[in-house]
Amino acid sequence: MENDKKEMDKNDHRVIGKELDLFTFSDLVGPGLPLWTPKGNILREELDKFVWQLRSKHDYSRVTIPHITKKELYEKSGHWDKFSEELFRITSREGKEFALKPMNCPHHTQIFARKPHSYREMPQRYAETTMVYRDEQSGELGGLTRVLSITQDDSHVFCRTNQIKDEFLKIWDIVDSFYKAFGFTLRVRLSFRDPKDSSKYLGTKEIWDMAEGELRQIATDRGADFFDGPGEAALYGPKLDFMAKNSAGREWQVATIQLDMNLPERFDLSCVNEKGEKERIVMIHSAITGSIERCAAVLIEHYEGNFPLWLSPIQVKVIPVRTQHNEVSKRHFDILKENGIRVEFDDADENLGTKVREAKTNKIPYWIVIGDKEVEANKVTLESRDAGQLGQMSAEELLSKLLSEIKNKN
Repeated sequence: MENDKKEMDKNDHRVIGKELDLFTFSDLVGPGLPLWTPKGNILREELDKFVWQLRSKHDYSRVTIPHITKKELYEKSGHWDKFSEELFRITSREGKEFALKPMNCPHHTQIFARKPHSYREMPQRYAETTMVYRDEQSGELGGLTRVLSITQDDSHVFCRTNQIKDEFLKIWDIVDSFYKAFGFTLRVRLSFRDPKDSSKYLGTKEIWDMAEGELRQIATDRGADFFDGPGEAALYGPKLDFMAKNSAGREWQVATIQLDMNLPERFDLSCVNEKGEKERIVMIHSAITGSIERCAAVLIEHYEGNFPLWLSPIQVKVIPVRTQHNEVSKRHFDILKENGIRVEFDDADENLGTKVREAKTNKIPYWIVIGDKEVEANKVTLESRDAGQLGQMSAEELLSKLLSEIKNKN
Protein backbone atom coordinates (compact mmCIF):
# COMPACT_ATOMS: atom_id res chain seq x y z
CA MET A 1 0.00 0.00 0.00
CA GLU A 2 2.81 2.42 0.92
CA ASN A 3 4.63 1.72 -2.36
CA ASP A 4 1.40 2.31 -4.29
CA LYS A 5 1.01 5.66 -2.51
CA LYS A 6 4.56 6.69 -3.42
CA GLU A 7 4.01 5.71 -7.06
CA MET A 8 0.75 7.67 -7.13
CA ASP A 9 2.47 10.72 -5.66
CA LYS A 10 5.28 10.49 -8.21
CA ASN A 11 2.79 10.39 -11.11
CA ASP A 12 0.30 12.88 -9.65
CA HIS A 13 -0.19 15.83 -11.99
CA ARG A 14 -0.18 18.17 -9.00
CA VAL A 15 3.32 17.02 -8.01
CA ILE A 16 4.69 17.05 -11.56
CA GLY A 17 2.98 20.35 -12.37
CA LYS A 18 4.72 22.01 -9.44
CA GLU A 19 8.11 20.45 -10.30
CA LEU A 20 7.88 21.65 -13.91
CA ASP A 21 6.36 25.03 -12.94
CA LEU A 22 3.22 24.58 -15.08
CA PHE A 23 0.50 25.94 -12.78
CA THR A 24 -0.09 27.13 -9.26
CA PHE A 25 -2.92 27.86 -6.83
CA SER A 26 -3.25 30.88 -4.55
CA ASP A 27 -5.16 31.11 -1.28
CA LEU A 28 -5.94 34.71 -2.17
CA VAL A 29 -7.45 33.72 -5.52
CA GLY A 30 -9.23 30.68 -4.11
CA PRO A 31 -9.36 26.89 -4.41
CA GLY A 32 -10.34 25.39 -7.73
CA LEU A 33 -8.99 28.40 -9.65
CA PRO A 34 -5.68 27.36 -11.24
CA LEU A 35 -3.18 30.01 -12.32
CA TRP A 36 -1.19 28.95 -15.38
CA THR A 37 2.45 29.95 -15.57
CA PRO A 38 4.17 30.91 -18.86
CA LYS A 39 5.26 27.28 -19.35
CA GLY A 40 1.86 25.89 -18.46
CA ASN A 41 0.11 28.29 -20.77
CA ILE A 42 2.21 26.97 -23.68
CA LEU A 43 0.84 23.50 -22.88
CA ARG A 44 -2.72 24.84 -22.96
CA GLU A 45 -2.18 26.73 -26.19
CA GLU A 46 -0.60 23.76 -27.97
CA LEU A 47 -3.52 21.52 -27.06
CA ASP A 48 -6.02 24.11 -28.24
CA LYS A 49 -4.06 24.79 -31.43
CA PHE A 50 -4.08 21.08 -32.26
CA VAL A 51 -7.85 20.87 -31.78
CA TRP A 52 -8.36 23.90 -33.99
CA GLN A 53 -6.11 22.47 -36.73
CA LEU A 54 -8.32 19.37 -36.79
CA ARG A 55 -11.56 21.36 -36.70
CA SER A 56 -10.50 23.79 -39.41
CA LYS A 57 -10.45 20.91 -41.91
CA HIS A 58 -14.21 20.67 -41.42
CA ASP A 59 -15.04 24.37 -41.89
CA TYR A 60 -15.67 25.41 -38.31
CA SER A 61 -15.95 29.16 -37.66
CA ARG A 62 -14.68 30.83 -34.51
CA VAL A 63 -17.15 32.81 -32.40
CA THR A 64 -16.79 34.73 -29.14
CA ILE A 65 -19.36 35.28 -26.40
CA PRO A 66 -19.43 37.16 -23.06
CA HIS A 67 -18.73 35.42 -19.78
CA ILE A 68 -22.00 36.60 -18.20
CA THR A 69 -25.64 36.63 -19.20
CA LYS A 70 -29.03 37.72 -17.95
CA LYS A 71 -30.76 35.00 -15.99
CA GLU A 72 -33.52 34.98 -18.64
CA LEU A 73 -31.25 33.14 -21.10
CA TYR A 74 -30.88 30.22 -18.69
CA GLU A 75 -34.55 30.34 -17.74
CA LYS A 76 -35.44 29.85 -21.40
CA SER A 77 -32.83 27.11 -21.89
CA GLY A 78 -34.01 25.26 -18.76
CA HIS A 79 -30.67 25.45 -16.98
CA TRP A 80 -31.90 27.90 -14.35
CA ASP A 81 -34.54 25.50 -13.01
CA LYS A 82 -32.17 22.54 -12.97
CA PHE A 83 -28.83 24.14 -12.00
CA SER A 84 -29.51 27.51 -10.38
CA GLU A 85 -27.78 26.42 -7.17
CA GLU A 86 -24.59 25.65 -9.11
CA LEU A 87 -24.42 29.04 -10.83
CA PHE A 88 -22.29 31.99 -9.77
CA ARG A 89 -24.75 34.87 -9.65
CA ILE A 90 -24.11 38.57 -10.13
CA THR A 91 -26.44 41.42 -9.26
CA SER A 92 -25.86 44.68 -11.11
CA ARG A 93 -26.06 48.15 -9.54
CA GLU A 94 -29.53 48.42 -11.05
CA GLY A 95 -30.63 45.23 -9.35
CA LYS A 96 -30.62 43.07 -12.50
CA GLU A 97 -29.61 39.46 -12.02
CA PHE A 98 -26.86 37.94 -14.16
CA ALA A 99 -24.94 34.67 -14.04
CA LEU A 100 -21.41 33.61 -14.92
CA LYS A 101 -21.88 31.16 -17.76
CA PRO A 102 -21.63 27.47 -16.75
CA MET A 103 -21.87 26.43 -20.43
CA ASN A 104 -21.79 28.13 -23.83
CA CYS A 105 -24.60 26.50 -25.79
CA PRO A 106 -27.42 28.95 -24.91
CA HIS A 107 -25.23 31.87 -26.02
CA HIS A 108 -24.41 30.09 -29.28
CA THR A 109 -28.09 29.56 -30.04
CA GLN A 110 -28.44 33.32 -30.16
CA ILE A 111 -25.67 33.62 -32.74
CA PHE A 112 -27.48 31.11 -34.95
CA ALA A 113 -30.83 32.83 -34.33
CA ARG A 114 -29.56 36.25 -35.44
CA LYS A 115 -30.90 35.71 -38.98
CA PRO A 116 -32.89 33.19 -41.08
CA HIS A 117 -30.95 30.27 -42.56
CA SER A 118 -31.60 28.41 -45.78
CA TYR A 119 -31.09 24.65 -45.98
CA ARG A 120 -28.25 25.49 -48.37
CA GLU A 121 -26.38 27.11 -45.47
CA MET A 122 -26.66 24.07 -43.23
CA PRO A 123 -24.84 22.93 -41.23
CA GLN A 124 -23.50 25.92 -39.32
CA ARG A 125 -20.45 25.02 -37.21
CA TYR A 126 -19.35 27.35 -34.38
CA ALA A 127 -16.34 26.82 -32.13
CA GLU A 128 -14.52 28.72 -29.41
CA THR A 129 -12.22 28.02 -26.51
CA THR A 130 -13.46 29.78 -23.43
CA MET A 131 -13.86 29.40 -19.69
CA VAL A 132 -17.10 28.45 -17.99
CA TYR A 133 -17.71 28.60 -14.25
CA ARG A 134 -19.49 26.18 -11.93
CA ASP A 135 -19.96 26.56 -8.20
CA GLU A 136 -18.64 23.17 -7.12
CA GLN A 137 -18.45 22.39 -3.41
CA SER A 138 -14.98 22.91 -1.97
CA GLY A 139 -14.68 19.27 -0.87
CA GLU A 140 -15.11 18.14 -4.48
CA LEU A 141 -12.24 20.24 -5.86
CA GLY A 142 -8.92 18.61 -6.70
CA GLY A 143 -5.93 19.74 -8.76
CA LEU A 144 -6.85 20.34 -12.39
CA THR A 145 -9.42 17.56 -12.56
CA ARG A 146 -12.17 19.35 -10.61
CA VAL A 147 -12.06 23.14 -10.78
CA LEU A 148 -14.36 26.15 -10.66
CA SER A 149 -13.04 27.68 -13.89
CA ILE A 150 -13.26 25.15 -16.74
CA THR A 151 -11.72 25.84 -20.15
CA GLN A 152 -13.74 24.17 -22.89
CA ASP A 153 -12.72 23.84 -26.52
CA ASP A 154 -16.41 23.98 -27.23
CA SER A 155 -18.26 23.60 -30.51
CA HIS A 156 -21.87 23.56 -31.61
CA VAL A 157 -23.07 22.29 -34.95
CA PHE A 158 -26.52 23.41 -36.05
CA CYS A 159 -27.73 20.95 -38.65
CA ARG A 160 -30.69 19.20 -40.23
CA THR A 161 -31.84 15.81 -38.97
CA ASN A 162 -30.54 14.09 -42.11
CA GLN A 163 -27.06 15.55 -41.43
CA ILE A 164 -26.69 14.16 -37.89
CA LYS A 165 -24.73 11.05 -38.77
CA ASP A 166 -22.25 12.79 -41.10
CA GLU A 167 -21.58 15.52 -38.56
CA PHE A 168 -21.13 13.04 -35.71
CA LEU A 169 -18.68 11.02 -37.76
CA LYS A 170 -16.66 14.12 -38.67
CA ILE A 171 -16.34 15.02 -35.00
CA TRP A 172 -15.50 11.41 -34.17
CA ASP A 173 -12.68 11.58 -36.73
CA ILE A 174 -11.34 14.66 -34.93
CA VAL A 175 -11.51 12.86 -31.57
CA ASP A 176 -9.69 9.82 -32.96
CA SER A 177 -6.94 11.94 -34.58
CA PHE A 178 -6.41 13.97 -31.42
CA TYR A 179 -6.05 11.04 -29.03
CA LYS A 180 -4.11 8.89 -31.48
CA ALA A 181 -1.32 11.47 -31.21
CA PHE A 182 -0.95 10.48 -27.54
CA GLY A 183 -1.23 6.75 -28.13
CA PHE A 184 -4.60 6.40 -26.42
CA THR A 185 -7.09 3.66 -27.26
CA LEU A 186 -10.64 4.88 -26.78
CA ARG A 187 -13.78 3.22 -25.51
CA VAL A 188 -17.14 4.93 -25.94
CA ARG A 189 -19.85 5.24 -23.32
CA LEU A 190 -23.40 5.70 -24.59
CA SER A 191 -24.49 8.20 -21.95
CA PHE A 192 -28.28 7.89 -21.92
CA ARG A 193 -31.17 8.77 -19.61
CA ASP A 194 -31.66 7.31 -16.18
CA PRO A 195 -34.57 4.98 -16.93
CA LYS A 196 -35.80 5.36 -13.34
CA ASP A 197 -35.93 9.19 -13.25
CA SER A 198 -37.01 11.13 -16.34
CA SER A 199 -37.54 14.31 -14.27
CA LYS A 200 -33.82 15.15 -14.53
CA TYR A 201 -34.03 15.85 -18.28
CA LEU A 202 -35.59 18.32 -20.68
CA GLY A 203 -37.86 17.20 -23.51
CA THR A 204 -40.32 14.46 -24.30
CA LYS A 205 -39.86 10.71 -24.25
CA GLU A 206 -40.33 10.64 -28.03
CA ILE A 207 -37.47 13.10 -28.60
CA TRP A 208 -35.18 11.18 -26.26
CA ASP A 209 -36.01 7.83 -27.83
CA MET A 210 -35.18 9.22 -31.26
CA ALA A 211 -31.92 10.82 -30.11
CA GLU A 212 -30.69 7.76 -28.22
CA GLY A 213 -31.57 5.53 -31.17
CA GLU A 214 -29.51 7.77 -33.48
CA LEU A 215 -26.43 7.57 -31.24
CA ARG A 216 -26.62 3.81 -30.77
CA GLN A 217 -26.87 3.35 -34.54
CA ILE A 218 -23.91 5.68 -35.18
CA ALA A 219 -21.74 3.79 -32.66
CA THR A 220 -22.80 0.46 -34.17
CA ASP A 221 -22.10 1.57 -37.74
CA ARG A 222 -18.71 2.93 -36.65
CA GLY A 223 -17.78 -0.47 -35.24
CA ALA A 224 -16.85 1.20 -31.98
CA ASP A 225 -15.97 -0.44 -28.68
CA PHE A 226 -18.96 0.94 -26.76
CA PHE A 227 -20.93 0.26 -23.61
CA ASP A 228 -24.09 1.68 -22.04
CA GLY A 229 -24.02 4.38 -19.37
CA PRO A 230 -27.58 4.83 -18.10
CA GLY A 231 -28.04 8.04 -16.13
CA GLU A 232 -24.98 9.74 -17.66
CA ALA A 233 -26.87 11.86 -20.21
CA ALA A 234 -26.74 15.64 -20.27
CA LEU A 235 -29.74 17.69 -19.21
CA TYR A 236 -30.84 18.25 -22.81
CA GLY A 237 -29.75 15.11 -24.64
CA PRO A 238 -27.81 11.84 -24.85
CA LYS A 239 -24.09 11.83 -25.60
CA LEU A 240 -21.09 9.79 -26.59
CA ASP A 241 -18.40 10.02 -23.92
CA PHE A 242 -14.92 8.86 -24.89
CA MET A 243 -12.90 7.01 -22.27
CA ALA A 244 -9.09 6.74 -22.38
CA LYS A 245 -6.55 4.92 -20.20
CA ASN A 246 -3.28 6.66 -19.42
CA SER A 247 0.08 4.92 -19.00
CA ALA A 248 -0.65 4.27 -15.31
CA GLY A 249 -3.81 2.35 -16.28
CA ARG A 250 -6.23 4.95 -14.94
CA GLU A 251 -9.32 5.51 -17.11
CA TRP A 252 -10.57 9.03 -17.73
CA GLN A 253 -13.52 10.51 -19.53
CA VAL A 254 -12.02 12.77 -22.19
CA ALA A 255 -13.93 13.97 -25.27
CA THR A 256 -17.70 14.18 -25.57
CA ILE A 257 -20.22 14.52 -28.42
CA GLN A 258 -23.83 15.30 -27.51
CA LEU A 259 -27.01 15.25 -29.56
CA ASP A 260 -29.52 17.91 -28.57
CA MET A 261 -33.06 18.10 -29.91
CA ASN A 262 -34.35 20.12 -26.96
CA LEU A 263 -32.57 23.48 -27.07
CA PRO A 264 -33.61 23.97 -30.73
CA GLU A 265 -37.20 23.50 -29.55
CA ARG A 266 -36.83 25.90 -26.64
CA PHE A 267 -35.20 28.60 -28.78
CA ASP A 268 -37.28 27.88 -31.90
CA LEU A 269 -34.24 27.25 -34.11
CA SER A 270 -34.98 26.32 -37.70
CA CYS A 271 -33.96 26.59 -41.32
CA VAL A 272 -36.01 27.04 -44.46
CA ASN A 273 -36.11 23.75 -46.39
CA GLU A 274 -36.37 22.95 -50.10
CA LYS A 275 -40.15 23.47 -50.01
CA GLY A 276 -39.81 26.91 -48.49
CA GLU A 277 -41.10 25.58 -45.16
CA LYS A 278 -39.72 26.12 -41.67
CA GLU A 279 -37.83 23.00 -40.55
CA ARG A 280 -36.72 22.31 -36.99
CA ILE A 281 -32.97 21.72 -36.70
CA VAL A 282 -30.85 19.88 -34.13
CA MET A 283 -27.68 20.81 -32.23
CA ILE A 284 -24.53 18.74 -31.77
CA HIS A 285 -22.32 19.76 -28.86
CA SER A 286 -18.69 18.63 -28.68
CA ALA A 287 -15.55 19.24 -26.67
CA ILE A 288 -12.48 17.39 -27.93
CA THR A 289 -10.32 17.82 -24.83
CA GLY A 290 -13.37 17.62 -22.56
CA SER A 291 -11.77 20.48 -20.70
CA ILE A 292 -8.22 21.72 -21.13
CA GLU A 293 -7.61 21.45 -17.38
CA ARG A 294 -8.62 17.79 -17.19
CA CYS A 295 -6.85 16.99 -20.47
CA ALA A 296 -3.65 18.59 -19.19
CA ALA A 297 -3.89 16.59 -15.96
CA VAL A 298 -4.38 13.34 -17.89
CA LEU A 299 -1.42 14.06 -20.17
CA ILE A 300 0.89 15.21 -17.37
CA GLU A 301 0.30 11.90 -15.61
CA HIS A 302 0.36 9.88 -18.85
CA TYR A 303 3.80 11.22 -19.82
CA GLU A 304 4.99 11.80 -16.23
CA GLY A 305 5.98 15.25 -17.50
CA ASN A 306 8.12 13.84 -20.34
CA PHE A 307 6.07 15.55 -23.05
CA PRO A 308 6.67 14.87 -26.74
CA LEU A 309 8.63 17.56 -28.53
CA TRP A 310 5.63 19.34 -30.08
CA LEU A 311 3.88 19.69 -26.71
CA SER A 312 6.86 20.44 -24.48
CA PRO A 313 6.92 24.02 -23.12
CA ILE A 314 10.70 24.14 -23.68
CA GLN A 315 11.74 22.04 -26.64
CA VAL A 316 15.51 22.53 -26.78
CA LYS A 317 18.20 23.85 -24.46
CA VAL A 318 21.42 25.29 -25.85
CA ILE A 319 24.38 24.55 -23.56
CA PRO A 320 27.81 26.10 -24.13
CA VAL A 321 30.56 24.07 -22.45
CA ARG A 322 32.41 27.17 -21.24
CA THR A 323 31.88 30.92 -21.42
CA GLN A 324 34.15 31.23 -24.50
CA HIS A 325 31.56 29.15 -26.38
CA ASN A 326 28.70 31.51 -25.53
CA GLU A 327 28.92 33.59 -28.72
CA VAL A 328 28.72 30.62 -31.08
CA SER A 329 26.03 29.00 -28.91
CA LYS A 330 23.97 32.19 -29.00
CA ARG A 331 23.96 32.10 -32.81
CA HIS A 332 22.52 28.57 -32.74
CA PHE A 333 19.97 29.71 -30.18
CA ASP A 334 18.90 32.58 -32.46
CA ILE A 335 18.51 30.26 -35.48
CA LEU A 336 16.25 27.91 -33.54
CA LYS A 337 14.19 30.72 -32.05
CA GLU A 338 13.73 32.42 -35.44
CA ASN A 339 12.32 29.15 -36.77
CA GLY A 340 9.69 28.85 -34.06
CA ILE A 341 11.48 26.40 -31.77
CA ARG A 342 10.85 27.02 -28.06
CA VAL A 343 14.45 27.20 -26.90
CA GLU A 344 16.41 28.19 -23.79
CA PHE A 345 20.00 29.43 -23.67
CA ASP A 346 21.93 28.28 -20.60
CA ASP A 347 24.85 30.69 -20.22
CA ALA A 348 25.11 30.20 -16.46
CA ASP A 349 28.66 30.03 -15.13
CA GLU A 350 28.30 26.35 -14.20
CA ASN A 351 30.05 23.19 -15.31
CA LEU A 352 28.65 21.10 -18.15
CA GLY A 353 27.43 18.30 -15.88
CA THR A 354 25.32 20.69 -13.81
CA LYS A 355 23.71 22.19 -16.92
CA VAL A 356 22.89 18.79 -18.38
CA ARG A 357 21.41 17.61 -15.08
CA GLU A 358 19.18 20.67 -15.00
CA ALA A 359 17.96 19.94 -18.54
CA LYS A 360 17.14 16.37 -17.48
CA THR A 361 15.43 17.52 -14.28
CA ASN A 362 13.22 19.87 -16.30
CA LYS A 363 12.46 17.01 -18.72
CA ILE A 364 13.47 19.00 -21.79
CA PRO A 365 13.29 16.73 -24.87
CA TYR A 366 16.61 17.83 -26.43
CA TRP A 367 19.70 19.84 -25.58
CA ILE A 368 22.65 20.76 -27.75
CA VAL A 369 26.16 20.99 -26.40
CA ILE A 370 28.73 23.31 -28.00
CA GLY A 371 32.41 23.14 -27.03
CA ASP A 372 35.79 23.25 -28.79
CA LYS A 373 35.10 20.19 -30.98
CA GLU A 374 31.74 21.52 -32.11
CA VAL A 375 33.09 24.99 -32.88
CA GLU A 376 35.95 23.48 -34.91
CA ALA A 377 33.57 21.23 -36.89
CA ASN A 378 30.91 23.96 -37.22
CA LYS A 379 28.39 21.50 -35.75
CA VAL A 380 26.51 20.83 -32.53
CA THR A 381 26.23 17.71 -30.40
CA LEU A 382 22.60 16.72 -29.89
CA GLU A 383 21.47 14.82 -26.82
CA SER A 384 18.01 13.40 -26.21
CA ARG A 385 16.09 13.01 -22.97
CA ASP A 386 14.72 9.71 -24.25
CA ALA A 387 17.46 8.32 -26.53
CA GLY A 388 20.73 9.65 -25.10
CA GLN A 389 23.51 11.16 -27.19
CA LEU A 390 22.69 11.39 -30.91
CA GLY A 391 26.04 12.73 -32.12
CA GLN A 392 27.14 15.76 -34.06
CA MET A 393 25.10 17.44 -36.79
CA SER A 394 24.98 20.73 -38.62
CA ALA A 395 22.58 23.51 -37.70
CA GLU A 396 20.55 22.73 -40.84
CA GLU A 397 20.30 19.03 -40.00
CA LEU A 398 19.24 19.84 -36.45
CA LEU A 399 16.56 22.27 -37.56
CA SER A 400 15.21 19.84 -40.17
CA LYS A 401 15.00 17.03 -37.57
CA LEU A 402 13.20 19.19 -35.01
CA LEU A 403 10.70 20.72 -37.43
CA SER A 404 9.85 17.32 -38.90
CA GLU A 405 9.29 15.80 -35.46
CA ILE A 406 7.09 18.72 -34.39
CA LYS A 407 5.04 18.61 -37.61
CA ASN A 408 4.45 14.86 -37.32
CA LYS A 409 3.79 15.06 -33.57
CA ASN A 410 6.21 12.22 -32.88
